[in-house]
Amino acid sequence: MDVDGKPVLQFASNDYLGLSGDRRLIEAACRAVRLYGAGATGSRLLSGEREVHRELERALAGWKGCEDCLVFSSGYLANLGTIPALVGKRDLVVGDAYNHACLRGGAELSGATHRLYPHGDCSALERLLIEQRDRHRRCLICTDSVFSMDGDLVDLARIADLARRYGCMLLVDEAHATGVLGPTGAGAVEQLGLTRSLVQMGTLSKALGSQGGYVCGSAELVDYLRNRARGFVYTTGLAPATAAAALEAVHIARTETSRRALLRQNIARLRAGIDKIGIAQLPSAAAILCLRVGDIEATRRFAGELFDAGIFAPSIRPPTVPTSRIRLSLMATHSEAMIDSLIAALTKVSSRFS
Repeated sequence: MDVDGKPVLQFASNDYLGLSGDRRLIEAACRAVRLYGAGATGSRLLSGEREVHRELERALAGWKGCEDCLVFSSGYLANLGTIPALVGKRDLVVGDAYNHACLRGGAELSGATHRLYPHGDCSALERLLIEQRDRHRRCLICTDSVFSMDGDLVDLARIADLARRYGCMLLVDEAHATGVLGPTGAGAVEQLGLTRSLVQMGTLSKALGSQGGYVCGSAELVDYLRNRARGFVYTTGLAPATAAAALEAVHIARTETSRRALLRQNIARLRAGIDKIGIAQLPSAAAILCLRVGDIEATRRFAGELFDAGIFAPSIRPPTVPTSRIRLSLMATHSEAMIDSLIAALTKVSSRFS
């Protein structure tokens, strides 16, 4: 890519499978524009419903192993609409301290009591449930599966067990796991073989290379959200071209397992290179590798020197994250030569920060 006229290698995109520029997605979007026009032009409950929306929802539901699915205009809207529809002032929302802003925003909008537990600490989650659960009508546990700024995978199996034992609903945000984890790429829920009924939320804008969000679950849940989720009811439907591109991406992600294999190879190659350099890495189970290279100013300078060396990997700093880091995102379309160029740049730059 070019940034201000400078050619650089892109290591900051969430396009994990490299589908955003795939000709099949582009052609699907073009066909939809010719058939439906540029926009949905209204709420889907009124005039904005197109057949491609339901095709996409059926495809996502089948992929996720759920009865039905509801597509939103963005992942952010999906959580801001779903959580307040499920809980209110008499209820409790419990979330991981590192949850994405849209999960926290949805909890705040709901008016429910909102409690956070330390990142990844299931023992603390259980203590919270023991203390708080009986004081509230309903309880919703919310968590990312793969955390966007760390890349680590939460212990979903234990959280699902706690939800069952304490009579809680469970919403799992699979934004950074969809297309990446699981035998067919359906996400961490598929990878862990979880069968408990839960709310599976995710985005169409990362590994699926398009735009939008979705919530999958029981037919009863989806029918309820279709009429109660404000982020769905009171906004224009997803552009048909975007929905068509996402539909094509779902088919590709499910069937072309070689893409995930290439992505895994790239992750392993980069991780091995970083190990040789000796830069501290945050634990990761996905295509996100985060490096700790110092305080805020040092991290900013490190990213600047990577840019000078032809690598686009911006620094991530507080208040976005609690500690500064270089966040590297890998794609299936990165070549071995690109990975090696990144490793060479990291080696050169890190030698000046030791």
